[in-house]
Amino acid sequence: MLITLIRRELLDNLMTFRFTAAVFIMLLLVVANTFVLIRDYERRLTSYNTAVEKHRQELLETKTYSSVDLILDRPPNPLSIFNLGLDKRLGNTLGVYYLYIPSLWDAGKHGTNNTYLNLFSSIDIVFIFEGVLSLLALVFAYDALAGERERGTLRLVLTHSVSRGQILFAKYISAMTCLLIPLLMCFLLVLIMLTTSTSIFLRTDDFLRIGGVIFTSFAYLSLFYLIGMLISAAIRRTSTALMLSMFVWGFLVLVYPNMILTAIETAPQADTETVAHNQIKQIWDEFDRERMQFLANDPVPEDDWDFGLWGKGYSFWGGRDDSPSLLYYNYSGFHFEELLEESEPQVPHAQNYHRFLGLQITNTSDRTWIVRKPALEALYVQPAKMERMLLKFSPVGLYDSATEAWTGTDLNGLQDFFTAGQRYHQAIVDFFHDKKVFESRQWFTGDKRGVDWNILPQFSFQRSDISINAKRAFPDLFLLLMINLVLFAAIFLVFVKSEV
Repeated sequence: MLITLIRRELLDNLMTFRFTAAVFIMLLLVVANTFVLIRDYERRLTSYNTAVEKHRQELLETKTYSSVDLILDRPPNPLSIFNLGLDKRLGNTLGVYYLYIPSLWDAGKHGTNNTYLNLFSSIDIVFIFEGVLSLLALVFAYDALAGERERGTLRLVLTHSVSRGQILFAKYISAMTCLLIPLLMCFLLVLIMLTTSTSIFLRTDDFLRIGGVIFTSFAYLSLFYLIGMLISAAIRRTSTALMLSMFVWGFLVLVYPNMILTAIETAPQADTETVAHNQIKQIWDEFDRERMQFLANDPVPEDDWDFGLWGKGYSFWGGRDDSPSLLYYNYSGFHFEELLEESEPQVPHAQNYHRFLGLQITNTSDRTWIVRKPALEALYVQPAKMERMLLKFSPVGLYDSATEAWTGTDLNGLQDFFTAGQRYHQAIVDFFHDKKVFESRQWFTGDKRGVDWNILPQFSFQRSDISINAKRAFPDLFLLLMINLVLFAAIFLVFVKSEV
């Protein structure tokens, strides 16, 4: 009897106009938008390759160690086509310099701006599913029980040897099968477009991540269908059920997420920043006192930090920046493309000074990081986590968070790159100490023997393993599945106790 019910419900759903409309609308929206998303990805990839080459050339043209500023470029994530997340919103370049430990909040951006293209490329595939597919699920569900009550067919079905639980199960299976068809067709067409693109290369792990997105989309779709079915079980008239379904959809999909984004205070906390700024200032003031004391005790009388060096191609940087900042306090520095011969007697004193200074600066940057890290957490990370937590009271928030975790476009996925940047910064500092770079002649002048940049440690970054993505997505996916079970149990209890 159950098989017969499923066949009947499936046939009824497949023959309706809403099924045809669902397939047509979803395919049209997803395919058209995927073209725009692929083009946007290609533009970002071109910008990334251009930036890498530009920064490589700038490094090779740098004459001294002290003037080098290594720039790391974050490649665009090909899976951002499914959920853009933070992939475009946060910085994609990171400077690695011995003066401070870099973080996500020190990142910059490269790339050309195309307002027209950005307008459409911000609508990713998950965004379409969040709005359109959830609405279609409610349209399939609002009259599942209320409609049969009005027509009198529900009472007729119950006269046969069939339980109410079987009726619910048959309706759920048939409707979800009809909804799964446009969902899988959309993903299949997207995969075909991605694999035939010459600029996108998907690994085996990427297909597993996409599988995680598909399963999460199914759980999200099922949740909205069950919400509509619960309304249909509790409301006897289809017109009332439809109105209530539209209200619930509008609140969960449109009103609540935007209300949370508006309500969360994202402005920097002045007190936290001021306290951290003052602590960092004290650390660098102590550094300045130690530096001046070293100069005062230096065997060369009445010298200063430049030791009277002269040369060609002189460049100077420095000056104290006392504006509130959680970066660092710069110190005065200089370099020459070539030293004049009369400066040679002063070179050993300058090398001795920079040997001392290099150790002091790297130690001081470690101390300032102890202050900067919790301050940055309080200013930026905690509000973002609070926002995400409140958004998870809506199915949209859970779905968006889980798919971001699968694709690696969430905050944790992007922080992986900047964590790799911090490890690279430490590798550069260790290299400078091990090779005695701070006390070398090449630290402040480019003459004699030039700097060989090819011996520097090389930066490498790989996106997180699929197991890490799954671990990050599991809590939100688990909540989606649990809500599905709770809703199905609630529907069963309401339907069993209701009169036909």
